[in-house]
Amino acid sequence: MNNANILQRIDDLEREIALLPVGSVVEKRIGDKVYYYHRINKNNERFEKYISFENVDELRSQIDKRKKLEKELKELKRALPKEKPVKTLGSSHKFATYVRTGEQLKKYSKIVADYKKRECYSKLHDYIYGTPQDKVFILYGLRRTGKTTLIRQIIFNMTNEEINKAAFIQITSNDTLSNINTDLSYLEAHGYKYVFIDEVTLMEDFIEGAALFSDLYASSGMKIVLSGTDSLGFVFTESEQLYDRCIMLHTTFIPYREFENVLGIKGIDEYIQYGGTMSISGRNYNESSTFANKSTAEEYVNTAIANNIQHSLKYYQNGDHFRHLYKLYEKGELTSAINRVVADITHRFTVDVLTKTFKSHDLSLSTRNLLNDRNNPIDLNEHIDKELVTKSIKDMLEILNKEEQSVEIDEAHAFQIEEYLSLLDLVMKVDLLHFPNVNQKDNKTIISQPGLRYAQAEALVNSLLLDESFIALSIIERQNILDRILSEIKGRMMEDIVLLETRLANPKKQVFQLQFAVGEFDMVIHDPKALSCEIFEIKHSDQAVPQQYQHLIDSEKCESTEHRFGRITNKCVIYRGSNTESNGVKYINVEEYLKSL
Repeated sequence: MNNANILQRIDDLEREIALLPVGSVVEKRIGDKVYYYHRINKNNERFEKYISFENVDELRSQIDKRKKLEKELKELKRALPKEKPVKTLGSSHKFATYVRTGEQLKKYSKIVADYKKRECYSKLHDYIYGTPQDKVFILYGLRRTGKTTLIRQIIFNMTNEEINKAAFIQITSNDTLSNINTDLSYLEAHGYKYVFIDEVTLMEDFIEGAALFSDLYASSGMKIVLSGTDSLGFVFTESEQLYDRCIMLHTTFIPYREFENVLGIKGIDEYIQYGGTMSISGRNYNESSTFANKSTAEEYVNTAIANNIQHSLKYYQNGDHFRHLYKLYEKGELTSAINRVVADITHRFTVDVLTKTFKSHDLSLSTRNLLNDRNNPIDLNEHIDKELVTKSIKDMLEILNKEEQSVEIDEAHAFQIEEYLSLLDLVMKVDLLHFPNVNQKDNKTIISQPGLRYAQAEALVNSLLLDESFIALSIIERQNILDRILSEIKGRMMEDIVLLETRLANPKKQVFQLQFAVGEFDMVIHDPKALSCEIFEIKHSDQAVPQQYQHLIDSEKCESTEHRFGRITNKCVIYRGSNTESNGVKYINVEEYLKSL
């Protein structure tokens, strides 16, 4: 491993360690009962906090993981060549938090020298070099969506004079607002103008005391940039402590255009499989591609989403904002409930999704489509034990069935989980209209990180490979079935991606799916001002076939659509092939379409 890779790994480890708890779990026996406490030594003082029996194993596991990562970090730092000590700000001063300045900051930012910039970089740049204002800048979003990279890029492009007035503060779970206030006061007194504070939401008292950053320091001319993993904490803060005193930049959603331009990874299938994070390789969710071995996708759901929600709720209003989710949290079942929703996100958020015995919708859809294949129909039910496969998927995703839940999930739980996932920009909705009653709206919910959804679908494939009946098929038959299943999944996901990105790119227009008694338009773009609309079919195929646009040229469907939404100005099939035209219907390449939005 070269020095650049070692430095990158060191940075990754430091950030991951900061998210894990310190201390130890101690056991105390009082009478006939055993109680457990989380013990932390801080500033030569010992603190102990009671933990419920249900949370003991998880806490121990996290502490053990921290120790293991700390050991790896220590070994990697030993492997680096020795450097001469560098004199930085206050070499005789001891900061209360971990502060990088001067040459340390230059080295810290050097790793992004060859990285391309996200489109939102300009907003951060404008804040740093714009007119001073009594506001802080908040970079928030799920893990691996480029928050820290944006900060490093700003620092890397600073002049020496500007870097000498800049500081980067890395927060850990042991830090408090009092610690950071001490350091900010010191930095301000020494003429520092630009301060970047990373993982600020790890502080237990951040949400309730965030006004400190705007009222005390931004108001005196400092440019304060806050970033953190717990996006929900920033949402709560914006509505209260930093109301009207912050500029928010959310990094979670990464459209195809940026995926290709910034990472240099081309192709809609690549985006479907790996899109959603700004990992330079693009492969952040499913490097191992095996849920059975605790894949990175599963860890991402737990650490970036479920823990995000729970950590923010825990410290917002002293935990009083859990509302209906408190019992789930108390019993250690909230992570499972959130996982269940994320795994089943392409379907409506209803009580049924959360409480019925887990069923893989990808499996059901693939079974039907394989059977309906005109050229080579296959009855998947003859070749697999469906009950065993479904159980394998459930076990891999670690989702609790209703009979395994100690807290019954109702509509209030479902609604609140949906609400928080939406605040995280993890899920977005697209309208689904039905003829003849188009006033009655339904909707479909789409995960904004396609790689995460695809990684979960791979659990289906892995479970099929474990089924004895399926393994009995020849290797060619097995591969044909698996290829067809994955193709169906990619087709559904491509449709969702086009719908979502089109809706976000056209805020003044209506973007929806339109269903008829027989058939549907995969996408309609309605311009209420021009009284016109465009109709689309979305196909994962790279071949242009007349059957693909049969609904687009159906006179009855078109007349009904024009009567309700205005003149049809464009009929188009979005697919993976080259641009062409057939029977008055345009064929547009999906990558070109998405890049044009």
